[in-house]
Amino acid sequence: MLRMFCYFFVLCALFVVLPQSLLLDGSRGIRTKQPHFDESLTYLWPLPAEFTSGDEVLSVDPSLKLSVAGTGGAGASYIVGEAFERYKKIIFEHSGSGNVGERLRFKRVLVESIISEYDVSQLKITVHSDNDELQLGVDESYTLQVSKVKEDSIAGEVTIEANTVYGALRGIETFSQLCSFDYTTKTVQIHKAPWVIHDQPRFAYRGLMLDTSRHYLPITVIKQIIDSMSYAKFNVLHWHIIDEESFPLEVPSYPNLWNGSYTKWERYTVEDAYEIVNFAKMRGINVMAEVDVPGHAESWGVGYPDLWPSPTCREPLDVSKNFTFDVFSGILTELRKIFPFELFHLGGDEVNTDCWSKTPHVKQWLQTNNLTTKDGYQYFVLKAQEIALSKNWTPVNWEETFNAFPSKLNPQTIVHNWLGPGVCPKAVAKGFRCIFSNQGVWYLDHLDVPWDEVYKAEPLEGIYDASQQKLVIGGEVCMWGETADTSDIQQTIWPRAAAAAERLWSPRESTPKANITSTTLPRLLNFRCLLNRRGVAAAPVRHFYARQAPDGAGSCYSQ
Repeated sequence: MLRMFCYFFVLCALFVVLPQSLLLDGSRGIRTKQPHFDESLTYLWPLPAEFTSGDEVLSVDPSLKLSVAGTGGAGASYIVGEAFERYKKIIFEHSGSGNVGERLRFKRVLVESIISEYDVSQLKITVHSDNDELQLGVDESYTLQVSKVKEDSIAGEVTIEANTVYGALRGIETFSQLCSFDYTTKTVQIHKAPWVIHDQPRFAYRGLMLDTSRHYLPITVIKQIIDSMSYAKFNVLHWHIIDEESFPLEVPSYPNLWNGSYTKWERYTVEDAYEIVNFAKMRGINVMAEVDVPGHAESWGVGYPDLWPSPTCREPLDVSKNFTFDVFSGILTELRKIFPFELFHLGGDEVNTDCWSKTPHVKQWLQTNNLTTKDGYQYFVLKAQEIALSKNWTPVNWEETFNAFPSKLNPQTIVHNWLGPGVCPKAVAKGFRCIFSNQGVWYLDHLDVPWDEVYKAEPLEGIYDASQQKLVIGGEVCMWGETADTSDIQQTIWPRAAAAAERLWSPRESTPKANITSTTLPRLLNFRCLLNRRGVAAAPVRHFYARQAPDGAGSCYSQ
């Protein structure tokens, strides 16, 4: 009895001595410090181009209504309407509106007994164009206004004005981040009103690459990733569908190609691909497919062995046979029906041609055409470009093609940097467009790259001429799949991808690289927690190694 009294006395003393700014850590009986929120920061991610705010708090009606105006046609109204319903479920998660199934009626009565009217009851969206085509460079600008409530007004409204439906989508995302749930009043509130936001992206191309060859990703997982991309205002999903390990995609004109899938259950039908493209479009995201040739293509020969130079030389593909290019052209013909985006990725990286010279019929073909194996590589890449261009696609190639034969590439070629810094400056100096993906900072499978290194990376580094800067169309973070599958892919992508997303969206001058621990880190911590609340398994921000679990108990906003 005396021992229990002593334990009780010590416990009481601890509660008295320890400050209230600490919380219990249930795993160790130690208290962890509460996170500090700097109210001077703007907790929007990515940061808008221009904005002003005030000091009022407005309540938002859980029965928020949508009004669509402007010259936007039925397509725009449909895309906006669907987005509004999606975001209502996110914004009013706790207050009952927008959720599947009705909440208990007494909850609504309770809320209405606390607050008799709401400050914001309508979201008015004006779209000035009826063109809902989604292509590179589509206007994504918008103006968002949260007006101050007037004394003679029963309720206010939030307005979003955009030239295209895709600008409206970006504005709805920003609006959703302005809204937060107050657990005391049990209402959704907008702080720091009134808001006036004029926003537009810094770069036209803001991409995330997804590799479904090294590990198959179910359709539901790809859709979850697309949803999460829209939260950070990414606008291109680079779908690296096939590679040497597996060929999971259905190609009706060459039905044996997907014999190269891991199993018959790890495949994508034509209908699956259509679904992914349409799902992405509804979120303002283009899908750029990649068929990587002539290397990284061993899986093709599982269904069609004649594509291999020999049983012991399985890649690069056989450059000497017309059949190889017939199959390639057939694949692109089928994919052109599915992927409307103007860019198509042809790969061209990491091509080792040694076994061509050791395969008699390929060696003979090279000699007959007075070509070296390096020349054969060039021949294959240029032939692939011709085929893509004939199908009204703009070719994108990994940087090795530019490094090897820049003067031979089609002038429309977009050079995709990955090996390191300094390539985009060389490419744009020769008049090519460029995508920045320096593996040292923007390869997400490199788990030892912390968030701040991702954030500090600059696509225009080393490019000072304004006309050349415009040739850098943007950048892309790459999620190679050797060590990522459904079990860990989201926490590998997020939150580091968000650091690149802000670099690609927000003005360079408003996102400085200095003092980011105090100016940027709190905002990224907040965005990571927003992702978690929306069901995205974003890993802790502060860990040096990505996708690690938390070290112990604590707030999401501190990890």
